[in-house]
Amino acid sequence: MSISQTRLIKRCAEWIPKANLGLIPGGTRGIYALLSCHGKDYDVVYIGMASKGGIRGRLRSHKGSDTKKWTHFSIFEVWDNISESEVEELEGLLREIYRKDRNANQFNTQKRYKKLQKVRVKDLNEWDTTTQH
Repeated sequence: MSISQTRLIKRCAEWIPKANLGLIPGGTRGIYALLSCHGKDYDVVYIGMASKGGIRGRLRSHKGSDTKKWTHFSIFEVWDNISESEVEELEGLLREIYRKDRNANQFNTQKRYKKLQKVRVKDLNEWDTTTQH
């Protein structure tokens, strides 16, 4: 049996034109990014997750958005043993990273990931290095 290169992500496809979203297998679970292509550069427009319904359905729902202007997408499929709450945590982490990015799309209003807020320590002097997990 071969060993996976990654713990969470089974496979990914990046910078795929919007027209190809129908090629995504039904029921694909994971994280996706909507992207706006500018030559060789891609700006992040939105980050989302899909579990039960699959990424293809989520991308189709964004296809006609008036506020999210995107041309391409990237998808990151999670392994079958990754729970919905773990996918949610991944999405929350990425949303938190982009939440105040001044270069992110102005219509991309990312919400805070509340669980991450509960473990945030604003002052590294208060970071307890003795805490065991």
